[in-house]
Amino acid sequence: MRFLIPKFSLVQGVWMLVFGLFGALIAGGYGVLHDQVTFGLGPEYFTRFKVYQFGYEGVANPGRWVAAKIGFQASWWVGFFAGWFLGRVAIPRVALGRAVRLSFFGVGLMLGVTLVFGFGGWLWAQWRLDVAGVAQWTEAMRGFDVVDVRAFATVGYIHNSSYLGALVGLIGAVVWVRGRCLGMSG
Repeated sequence: MRFLIPKFSLVQGVWMLVFGLFGALIAGGYGVLHDQVTFGLGPEYFTRFKVYQFGYEGVANPGRWVAAKIGFQASWWVGFFAGWFLGRVAIPRVALGRAVRLSFFGVGLMLGVTLVFGFGGWLWAQWRLDVAGVAQWTEAMRGFDVVDVRAFATVGYIHNSSYLGALVGLIGAVVWVRGRCLGMSG
C-alpha cells in the first residue's frame, strides 16, 4: 500500500521535485531536437496542424523556431512526470547518490526506448503509406490543406510512436529502478 500512498520527508519531496525539474529540462530539450528533425521530414505537420494545436496560428511564417517551441511544450511535462516518478521510486528506498544514478539511468533508458519507437514509427510509415494509406490520410487532412500528405503522415506516425515509446520506456525504467532499489539482480 505504501507504493500507492507514499511516505517521505519534506527533504525527500524537494529532491523528487528537483528530479522532476531535471526531467522536464531533458525531455524539453529532446522535444526541441525531435521536432527539428521531424520538421525537416514534414514541415506541414507543424505549419498546418501543430500551430493550431498549440495556439501559434497567428505567426506569419511558422518555421523551425515555432517547431522548437512546440517540441518543448509537448515534451517538458512528460519529463517532469518521469523524473518525479523515478525519484519517487528511488529516493525513499536508497541513498541520494544511488537514487540519482539509478534515476539518470532510468531517464536514459526511457530516452533510448523513445528513440527506438520513434524510428519504428518512421519504419511503420514507410510500410503503411501505400496508395490506400495515403488516401486515408488525404481524407483526414482535407481541412488542413496539406500538400505533401505522405510527409505529414510520416511525421504523425513518428510523433505518436514517440509518445508510446516514452510511456513504455517510463514503465520499463520504473520497473528497473524499483528492482535495483529492492536489491533485485539483473
